[in-house]
Amino acid sequence: MELNEITDGLPEPVRKAWERSLAGGRAALTRRTMLRAAALTAGAGTLAACGIPPARTTGTGDSVANAAEDRSESDKEVNFSNWPLYVDTDENDTEKHGTVEAFTEATGIKVKYTEDVNDNVEFFGKVKPQLAAGQDTGRDVMVLTDWMVARLIRLGWVQKLNQSNITTAITNIESRFRAPDWDPGRLYSYPWAGIQVVIAYNSKATKGKPVTSVSQLLDDPELKGRVTFLSEMRDTIGMTLLDMDKDPAKFTADDYAAAVARLQKGVDSKQIRKFTGNDYGQELSSGDIAACLAWGGDLIQLKADNPDIEFVIPEKGYVSSTDNMVIPARAQHKANAERLIDFYYRPEIAARLTAGIGFVSAVTGMKEALAALDPETAANPLVVPTPEMAAKVHVFRSLNEAEESDFEEKFSKLIGA
Repeated sequence: MELNEITDGLPEPVRKAWERSLAGGRAALTRRTMLRAAALTAGAGTLAACGIPPARTTGTGDSVANAAEDRSESDKEVNFSNWPLYVDTDENDTEKHGTVEAFTEATGIKVKYTEDVNDNVEFFGKVKPQLAAGQDTGRDVMVLTDWMVARLIRLGWVQKLNQSNITTAITNIESRFRAPDWDPGRLYSYPWAGIQVVIAYNSKATKGKPVTSVSQLLDDPELKGRVTFLSEMRDTIGMTLLDMDKDPAKFTADDYAAAVARLQKGVDSKQIRKFTGNDYGQELSSGDIAACLAWGGDLIQLKADNPDIEFVIPEKGYVSSTDNMVIPARAQHKANAERLIDFYYRPEIAARLTAGIGFVSAVTGMKEALAALDPETAANPLVVPTPEMAAKVHVFRSLNEAEESDFEEKFSKLIGA
């Protein structure tokens, strides 16, 4: 997909922010900085502005997704698209993906595993022409972030799951992941992994002083100029809303504006140095920045390399999101894909995956299996949240197209994108 195809028709500030994000080339961008740029186009203008036609439907009102012939019985294969470095590898052969091979051994279904999801919008550009035309994308399972999955559901471009093929997943999904507002009842998607936003600080840089809240990040004079927030809108605004006693799942446009104004004050006073993707890690480790908003998955390795790195769950809570498995419209091996989704909800399989990638699992019983497999990882609250930590989790509500355009434009101006 060409750059002008992505940006054509977007509001001017949003278009410029997206183009600047890509100017350095994809190799210069981390996954999370790409997610920031991706969010700028998720709804920043109508679908028609991006050249996206509505999904065609059958007479019953079901999307075109349901009309595909399923070849699972005759073709023992499944095509799986995922992000790079987002699956466990065999301890004796890093070229092999341990649980992927285990699925084949258990079912006889061969998996073509492809690491071709580098960011949500880029991947959407790959599959949009086929999905819009009611054609097979060549993929049977793909992993995308919650807001992009919400978009695909809205377009009718992912298939409803056959509940009889995912009984393990239905039974074992943790209650807090069961009913996102963009997919109530998990009719279309199941989480691959959860991503948490926390506060991190370098205890050496703060001279042993803990940093425990967004208010402290924004107001503590000892941190002035040594604070960063995230360039992912939902994470930074969500954490700020929580600090203001507003629920990210229920906030109003006025609440959003108040959060932006509060952050703008931090920018104007130079309390906030900048907004970052996960490139905050090097500066936090060196002490060049003292404290920041951070992603839990990053901190595991950062703390392993530098014991001065600490993290805190704010008293008012934290924001979490998910990457999710979905079956695209016209997939040729739907039943096989459902068997794969179901397989990853076996606790022992979820434990192997979690030990390999270090992100939060949505599978009940995974913790016990992980404790037997990898006690150190099982004891890490960034991987297995404590009950007290889990009680503080919040999600950022789904946005309609007009809100996405308005909110992303305001956030783009805030961060100077």
